[in-house]
Amino acid sequence: MSDESKKPVLSHIDAAGQACMVDVSGKESTVREAMASAMLEISPAVLAALLADGLKKKDALATARVAGIAAAKRTSEWIPLCHPLPLDWVGVVFSTPGQGQLRIECTARTTARTGVEMEALTGVSAAALTIYDMAKAGDKGIRIGPVQLETKTGGQSGAYVRARGNENK
Repeated sequence: MSDESKKPVLSHIDAAGQACMVDVSGKESTVREAMASAMLEISPAVLAALLADGLKKKDALATARVAGIAAAKRTSEWIPLCHPLPLDWVGVVFSTPGQGQLRIECTARTTARTGVEMEALTGVSAAALTIYDMAKAGDKGIRIGPVQLETKTGGQSGAYVRARGNENK
């Protein structure tokens, strides 16, 4: 195998090496779904206040959920080569997998010619940043990451499921 054949294919780079929007006009519209996650490391006391609605700004999780949904709907305004998509549904959920840990998942679904990975990633990022904003008075050292795609279905490239053990890959 030559070095040339090992080059990764980048969908948004044309033959001349310039950034471009992908032409999806020839693709069929199908149901597509993607789920992305973000992990926040936060002091246990501040996390307890978040979960008990004990912050001064109140109801941080509901605010973060709405921020995630709103951001997913406007992804193409933030990511310049991203297609605007008619989203059928966006959901944001929270869980606490360990002490001082808040996991956020954002799932986006559409019937379109291109996938919704960027919408899920944008939504989960906005939700995480909203939590940071609302909790920073109690813990400025909140750490966000990794932010990553977990699953995607639909489209020509088929399904993707992040393999366990590849949380940072």
